[in-house]
Amino acid sequence: MLITFRSKAAADVVMYKEHAKRMLDLLGKDVNRGVITAAEAPRAVQLLEREIEESRMHPASEEVTRDVHAHHNVDTEDQEHEGVEVVSFAARAYPLLEMLRAARDGQHDTVWGVQ
Repeated sequence: MLITFRSKAAADVVMYKEHAKRMLDLLGKDVNRGVITAAEAPRAVQLLEREIEESRMHPASEEVTRDVHAHHNVDTEDQEHEGVEVVSFAARAYPLLEMLRAARDGQHDTVWGVQ
């Protein structure tokens, strides 16, 4: 399922719900519907920047998770890995982070799950 983030400060940002969940959990927000007010935007930017820095300091933990999911035919002798295209947390978070920075600077809210 896709989530579309909207703000008057920037173009819409669309991402998979499973990827948005990590970011929204970090911000204490519901993944299905919510708002990051202009007043909350500075703290949201700070939290996402901190999480990005942390993920860059510990890339091995994300690589292990991807490695586990790359196994196939685990019930047989074949323990080869399928190729996995790596997309870091920083890369996934960047569009939302940029939107939140623009929202912070322009004093606009950011919403999702609202029509």
